[in-house]
Amino acid sequence: MKPYDYLIVGSGLFGATFAHFAHKQGKRCLVIDKRQHLGGNVYCENIKGINVHKYGAHIFHTSNKKVWDFVNAIVPFNRYTNAPVANYKGKLYNLPFNMNTFYQMWGVTTPDEALAKLNEQKAEAMAKMKSEGTTEPRNLEEQAKVLIGNDIYEKLIKGYTEKQWGRKCAELPAFIIKRLPVRMVFDNNYFNDSYQGIPIGGYNKLIDALLQGVETKTDTDFFARERSYWATVADKIVYTGQLDEFFDFRFGRLDFRTVRFETEVKPTPNYQGNAVVNYTDAAVPYTRIIEHKHFELFGQAVYDNPHTVISREYSTEWEPGIEPYYPVNDNKNNALAERYRSLAEQEPNVIFGGRLAEYKYYDMAPVIEKVMNLFRY
Repeated sequence: MKPYDYLIVGSGLFGATFAHFAHKQGKRCLVIDKRQHLGGNVYCENIKGINVHKYGAHIFHTSNKKVWDFVNAIVPFNRYTNAPVANYKGKLYNLPFNMNTFYQMWGVTTPDEALAKLNEQKAEAMAKMKSEGTTEPRNLEEQAKVLIGNDIYEKLIKGYTEKQWGRKCAELPAFIIKRLPVRMVFDNNYFNDSYQGIPIGGYNKLIDALLQGVETKTDTDFFARERSYWATVADKIVYTGQLDEFFDFRFGRLDFRTVRFETEVKPTPNYQGNAVVNYTDAAVPYTRIIEHKHFELFGQAVYDNPHTVISREYSTEWEPGIEPYYPVNDNKNNALAERYRSLAEQEPNVIFGGRLAEYKYYDMAPVIEKVMNLFRY
């Protein structure tokens, strides 16, 4: 008999949730992670009494009541509502695009006025395309202007998107921005989901509770040992790492975008007054600033701690050796990913799950929902 039923490679949300359900069924699980901590990208580092989202802001949101009830049974969540602000050359705009945004952009105060302005600009974009012999957007720039018009595109989309992707909007495919959230109401809530929040005490509380009673090992790299060794450890492998790496990059490497963080402690209780401020001017090198305490402290409570912690985020090209974040879902990479997925289907004793192993961008709730479905929970 092998020591474990499951070897789970990676302790992020997919791995930790899988281990939780398997352990509840009496399965013997070993979770390994090459980092020095558990939790994958949702890991929080406590700095000056503030839970800092070390790998970028993570906001849990879902309309699936079963998922929401499950995570809240593990650890209670707070009432955080995501309402980011965009800073363009020192002027602030509410996101997502709603009546507050339209008032800040054009001074309009009614939905009819806002719609008239939007439709006027969208018609101008369509007319320009027709004059150039096309009625279908050929790139992201044209797609965005058809959806939202020139003013919002130039101030709130263009610079941010080009920093995020490292390419001109006119060079990016139109499908990246097929839809844009537009609300004709004064509502700054970014998500349409029924539930959202942050675990009280930070995401480490959630991960630790999911892995309670499960054997874990950090500083343990799956690829530092021969595959034949791991086959002697467990009956099945749950793999959450990079899909192409599992197969030794047989067909070449999949591309990612990544993020670099500059984290700084500020000697002030309140730096920007909001958890998320996007910087949409191309001249500003970072995409946004996160002020972490606003994820868990609200109103005057932010002043209880005389310090705050901010993180500036810089979107960059990924290269081997740094953390991959976002799959590049263009035609080349999608075709390559399909070839690797075909190999994965031929691995009867390996379960591939999560953002890296499926080469698919996931929010947190769908990851948990997928594991719940695997266990028919």
